[in-house]
Amino acid sequence: MSKKAIIIGASGLIGSELLSVLLHSSAYTEVIALGRKPLNIQNQKLKEIITDFSNLSEIKGQIKADVIFCCIGTTRAKTPDLNSYRKIDHDIPIEIAKIAVENQVQQYHLVSALGANAQSSNFYSKIKGQTEDDLKVLNIPAIHIYQPSLLSGNRKEKRMAEKIALVLMKVIDPLLIGSLKKYRSIKTSVIALAMYQQSLKEDQGIFTYPSDIIKEIV
Repeated sequence: MSKKAIIIGASGLIGSELLSVLLHSSAYTEVIALGRKPLNIQNQKLKEIITDFSNLSEIKGQIKADVIFCCIGTTRAKTPDLNSYRKIDHDIPIEIAKIAVENQVQQYHLVSALGANAQSSNFYSKIKGQTEDDLKVLNIPAIHIYQPSLLSGNRKEKRMAEKIALVLMKVIDPLLIGSLKKYRSIKTSVIALAMYQQSLKEDQGIFTYPSDIIKEIV
């Protein structure tokens, strides 16, 4: 059975990996990328909807698919204003999820983060946790939440702190065993492949995958 997907955040680290997987998959015949800028990718399966996400109610008729993948996110360095940060990491994913309910979308896949907790004193973890909690109460048949640890991938922008952290993690990762395995760094390609594979299943319910479980899926 052919599937139609919508992906939000297709230009990002995980989103770009996932988009490539979807476009090369025989299981998906149409992929809609919702984003602020054109991707400059030529593929007969790909359709782009350019939006600044302030007019989602006006384009909700186009947000129809079997599966929605939400890979959108930001950082404090790129978005220092906390209200803008919350809009990107919480408001947009939840508004799209509410439209998904109206349009009877069967699956919603969200990239969150390890340690997401609505009660956390850490702003990043708190926003991720609130987004997860607000998503879980919506009437979507299948909700899949991915909680990766430190991401390993080819970023367009340079982040010196992350580069240093990834070098350190090459040494530390093997030492993280048992319940600590979920803190090992993870490749973005692995996350993308796990999201794709889970989307092919017809399971219903709410599923949460910490970093170590994501690796087991693949």
